[in-house]
Amino acid sequence: METITRADSPSDLAERIGRAQVILHFAGVNRPKNPREFESGNVEFTRSVCELALAALRPPILFASSVQAGDATPYGRSKLAAEGELAQYAMAGGSGAVYRLANVFGPGARPNYNSAVATFAHNAANGLPLSIHDASSEIPLVYVHAVVRAFCDIAVKPPEPGVLNFQEAGPVTKVSVGTLAETMESFAQIRSTLRLPDLSSLLQRQLYATFLSYIPKTNLAYELPLHTDPRGSLAEFLKTPFGGQIFVSRTAPGITRGNHFHHTKVEKFLVLSGDAVVRFRPVGGESEKCFEYRISGEEFRVIDIPPDHSHSIENVGTDDMVVLFWASEIFDPAEPDTYPLNVQ
Repeated sequence: METITRADSPSDLAERIGRAQVILHFAGVNRPKNPREFESGNVEFTRSVCELALAALRPPILFASSVQAGDATPYGRSKLAAEGELAQYAMAGGSGAVYRLANVFGPGARPNYNSAVATFAHNAANGLPLSIHDASSEIPLVYVHAVVRAFCDIAVKPPEPGVLNFQEAGPVTKVSVGTLAETMESFAQIRSTLRLPDLSSLLQRQLYATFLSYIPKTNLAYELPLHTDPRGSLAEFLKTPFGGQIFVSRTAPGITRGNHFHHTKVEKFLVLSGDAVVRFRPVGGESEKCFEYRISGEEFRVIDIPPDHSHSIENVGTDDMVVLFWASEIFDPAEPDTYPLNVQ
């Protein structure tokens, strides 16, 4: 794929369009110093592209327009006029597709320019304040990779000559400026609170991916608060309001953790390194035989911990034992749902 930028000359433009099979037209002006540039950068440039394409192979032109096309602003009028140039191109034997894009966001967009998402993500990731003018104002958003996918799909199977299609790139989701700012700030707090927000929606996952792209490359690693005692060490990793929490421990040889039970909270144990014995006994079942599982870090074998069973995990190896734990509830010191009871 060849690209054309502002640094290229008119002859470069003509040469590359002359051999193009498909043209992806993302060029445009949206914040000029002189309003006259809307006409020259959006309308006249598109006209030049169409004229050069008509003189060449008449390739399909896929045009990035805007949801603002046709509104009362100079930008909106220029985008609508550019769409008109493409309509003329199709009538003359060319073809094309117009995408009236919403506010495109995603990793790597320029902050402090024309994207509130980019500005909020950049500022939140770098500890800078977020400026909000109208928290209730809604912004229609579309993820950059969804836009690229839509363009690529049409580029593979473009419109027939004489056809100009209006295509969708999405999904498009509306979000208020206030909610957007709160979301980015919540992402920035994850490292200190360890609380992961609800990422069940596609938009939330896209916003979180965008946020992470603005963390300085020298600041991608961070330390977890470490709790140590003679048994070893333990660190909480992630907490969620909907799925409990994950934590990890390192235990010295010969040491046993646990010897307690829970009424509602359930857990999963995954030994990552070392050798362990996990033991169980039903609460009130002192006469019942203790049952156990021997597991190794080489197995990646998960042990489910049922409620109302006293349980323990012992390091029976010669090296430190590292275990990953999942609990269905976030630990609450006021209501820990943890009751001491020796298994053996």
